[in-house]
Amino acid sequence: MKALLSKTTKPFLIYVLIVFIISIPAYYFVVDAIWKAELDEHNKIIADKTSYGLNQLQLTGEDLKNSIALWNSIQPGTNIQNTKPGDSLKDSVYTINRQQPYADQPDIDRFRSLSTVIYVNNKGFRLTVETNIEESQETIGIIAVTTIFFFILIVAGLLILTRRLSTTAWKPFRDTLENLRTFNLNNQAEIKFNKSDIVEFEELNQSLSKLIDHTISVYKT
Repeated sequence: MKALLSKTTKPFLIYVLIVFIISIPAYYFVVDAIWKAELDEHNKIIADKTSYGLNQLQLTGEDLKNSIALWNSIQPGTNIQNTKPGDSLKDSVYTINRQQPYADQPDIDRFRSLSTVIYVNNKGFRLTVETNIEESQETIGIIAVTTIFFFILIVAGLLILTRRLSTTAWKPFRDTLENLRTFNLNNQAEIKFNKSDIVEFEELNQSLSKLIDHTISVYKT
């Protein structure tokens, strides 16, 4: 046999655990989508600033070519190339996995990329901007740890509250049970139930009082 609070607490804990398990992949996809959207906006700003900066230099011919070559060599996250014949000139956003060419570790990193066309001196160039998005996994890890902490906090608090409720809120019910155990029909002693501020327990006491009074009356008859 199980206590009533135990039977009601267990389904609640199972429900919370299921929601917690479902929330982990949900956190991943939501945070990853938000992170990608932010990086797309960031890459677009980089493209606009690059286009503006090159136009401000007002370079032409060989100077512009050398400046673009220098830009490509010192900016590992961007690349500027001449547009190719038949280029649709449309922007494309995608995610790629590759190793950083200058990284010491052989780890594969994930990058959010934007390929767009910028115009320098009215000439089109294909600009590719790449931003590392590995930080999203770290963010998701932090969120997961925080969620686990609060889950443990909820479970611990629920168990503590359950124990306290079993000794306080259910005390009137236990008093009623004790009175019923000591009741003896032969003595025909009237039972005085303690007043309770809980509606259900008070209704129970009143119903039991009526039942006992009726039983004593029938017994006397």
